Amino acid sequence: MSRLKRIVESPDTPAGLVFDLVVQALVILSLVSFSIETLPGLSSTWQKRLDVAEAVVVALFTVEYVLRILVADRKRSFIFSFFGIVDFLAILPFYLSLGIDLRSIRVFRLLRVVRVFKLARYGGAVRRFHRAARIAKEELVLFASVALILLYLSAVGIYYFERSAQPDKFGSIFQSLWWAVATMTTVGYGDVYPVTVGGRLFTFLILMVGLGIVAVPTGLFASALSKARELESDEP
Repeated sequence: MSRLKRIVESPDTPAGLVFDLVVQALVILSLVSFSIETLPGLSSTWQKRLDVAEAVVVALFTVEYVLRILVADRKRSFIFSFFGIVDFLAILPFYLSLGIDLRSIRVFRLLRVVRVFKLARYGGAVRRFHRAARIAKEELVLFASVALILLYLSAVGIYYFERSAQPDKFGSIFQSLWWAVATMTTVGYGDVYPVTVGGRLFTFLILMVGLGIVAVPTGLFASALSKARELESDEP
């Protein structure tokens, strides 16, 4: 049992590495198969092949799920853990045939691949990011609050400027929020845009504010990262 446990839970061994890579390959195969099934006009021959592939993948996922329960030190904790629930939901629809396809959630299983690399090389960087987030936490929370207020005010402003000219697109503040989000983040999808003079002038103002929305948190976090690196250098 101890050997089996090392294979299932320890990707730093050759057998464990192969086990994890095989599981990841199965996950990718399953997601590709799921995507192919959504193609219109799929022939019955291909559908049968995909059904067979899905049955094989689910069978292997089931074996993996059972093995992980067997080798878990605390079986109940594993079953109700994040990955335990994801592993269970990944195979459940196939057996129950509920008509609800949840196979796309298997993408979360790809997170297991980080155990292969163990993030050893980037461990220090991860710690610095965590420390930087703690250093700039209050500033980031304050900025996020101000950004949400500005977002709402932007939606209100464009609503009053455009509601008469475009009632189908700016008929309410809730509809205007989509424009506010796209504009303040400087994404500008172009599907909703002002046509009145006042609305365009207001949009120019919001675009200028949006540049700050993007730049300010970047500067705050960069400064916090620099501080975190200094603190790390001062540690013995």
